[in-house]
Amino acid sequence: MSDTNTKRTLQNKAAILSEALPYMRRYAGKTFVVKYGGHAMGDEAIARSFAEDMVLLKQVGINIVVVHGGGPQIGAMLERLKIKSSFVDGLRVTDQETVGIVEMVLSGSINKGLVAAISQAGGMAVGLSGKDGGFVRARPVRRTKRDPDSHIEEVLDLGFVGEPEFVDAKTLSRFLDAGLIPVIAPIGLGASGETFNINADTMAGAVAQALKAERFLLLTDVEGIRNGDGDHISELSHDEAQALIENGVIHGGMIPKATTCLNAVEHGVAAAVIMNGRVPHASLLEIFTEHGVGTLIRAPGTKS
Repeated sequence: MSDTNTKRTLQNKAAILSEALPYMRRYAGKTFVVKYGGHAMGDEAIARSFAEDMVLLKQVGINIVVVHGGGPQIGAMLERLKIKSSFVDGLRVTDQETVGIVEMVLSGSINKGLVAAISQAGGMAVGLSGKDGGFVRARPVRRTKRDPDSHIEEVLDLGFVGEPEFVDAKTLSRFLDAGLIPVIAPIGLGASGETFNINADTMAGAVAQALKAERFLLLTDVEGIRNGDGDHISELSHDEAQALIENGVIHGGMIPKATTCLNAVEHGVAAAVIMNGRVPHASLLEIFTEHGVGTLIRAPGTKS
């Protein structure tokens, strides 16, 4: 490389650091909850990059909490064991046999793999599920289906599929105060000691609410929300996002993600972001650049 090219490369790096510095100052001491999705976790290089990004964020003074999914990995394990599974409204019906396998995959191989990756990147992480210390109490998820002829609503049995009823923020704060990155598997503890499988987006949103996080980053396999013309939207107010759901622009699988973000910003989270976790260093680009790479949804009453 010529001296001119070397100088230009160094100047570009300096410009990047200069742009990032105000954001580092703004977010130092703040808490970010990051949901790392199952599809984004499939590539080892991306997983390694993700771990490095989390360590860097921690090193510049941001408190990081990671909540991970694992749907594809659970599905692969159930297929290997020749156990059939079904879905209702995107939730995996989880019977007694299945919930044990779900917990094994989420709290075992996935969780400890992420903890190891963060450690290899120079950070200190602790792997948890909601059952550890009982810090996530869960209740069964209830879904109903209306008979088209009689119009009678039938309660659907999803088995051990749960949703957070209470998240003990104090437990997580102790880990954060100790300089650790909590890595959380979406498993909760029922009132009678049952194990509940919780949707990872829902779990992450509940954790973000409990911690009153500055940011809730929902990493998935799409770049964010698009408008009616198919163009990416970089930022929305709470009311604008709600309107896009009501008029059908936000549809299909994006509805529960957008709804999770809306619930988070309605309950103490400053802003939530839906973004593509497969983009290298997506979290850094979102946090430390002016326009980010995802769709940011602001809390009600706040301005850009």
